[in-house]
Amino acid sequence: MFAFYKKHNNHLYNRLVKLSRNIFFYRDLNLKDNFETRIILIFIHLSIILIIFKKNRKKIFPQDIFDNIFLNIEYNMRELGHGDVSVNKKMKLLNRIFYNILLKLEKKKMSKFTINNTIIIEHLLDDIRPSDELLSKIIEYYLSFYNYCFELDDNSMVQGKINFKF
Repeated sequence: MFAFYKKHNNHLYNRLVKLSRNIFFYRDLNLKDNFETRIILIFIHLSIILIIFKKNRKKIFPQDIFDNIFLNIEYNMRELGHGDVSVNKKMKLLNRIFYNILLKLEKKKMSKFTINNTIIIEHLLDDIRPSDELLSKIIEYYLSFYNYCFELDDNSMVQGKINFKF
């Protein structure tokens, strides 16, 4: 009935949404401009932030901010008109997709961060036949995002002070 999530923790979520709305994805890469595509883009950005947090920081990523991101996604689905049953099913599927992305991005054997092509093809380009040029543009974007965030301090990332431009 009442939303008990902390609204002041929405800074990172709002920044992730802004990053997922980057015109680059829709104009230059011709991705579909829909809810699912934006959620996948949010998940990839968030996964990169979590990987950086794990590699460089002595702090653990705040659980309340992580939970709040998923609560916001759930509330947005409800605003789109999804019912309780469909929201629960969709959130279960989205959780699987998120952890699939996170686990495939975070390979412990690799010393240098790379983007796995299968993640991009499987989640973003599932109905598009990807060209090498398209894949290289997406990979270049995410590697640039990784390098940008790698230089930020942990508080800047948690507070959503990610002013990444591509």
